[in-house]
Amino acid sequence: MAEHYSALKRARQIKRRTIVNRARKSRLRSQIKSLRKALEKKELTTAERLLPKTFSLIDRAAKWGIIKDNTAARYKSRLQARFRKAVAA
Repeated sequence: MAEHYSALKRARQIKRRTIVNRARKSRLRSQIKSLRKALEKKELTTAERLLPKTFSLIDRAAKWGIIKDNTAARYKSRLQARFRKAVAA
């Protein structure tokens, strides 16, 4: 265990940040999952409503460092492609 004051403080900060990051990542996954379900069930009005919210959450997660920028871009690209495919069908 750390002995220096600064190391102890850093350990406390990391504990708090871990809890916050876990909650944010969980929220992101849930949001993506709900959008995918809406697209799967062909609920286009729901999907259209969820798409901007999901994209916003993905961008914020990338900004916060929870996911990497390329991962965020990949999620958005694939979700957008699924949405367009569902609208076209």
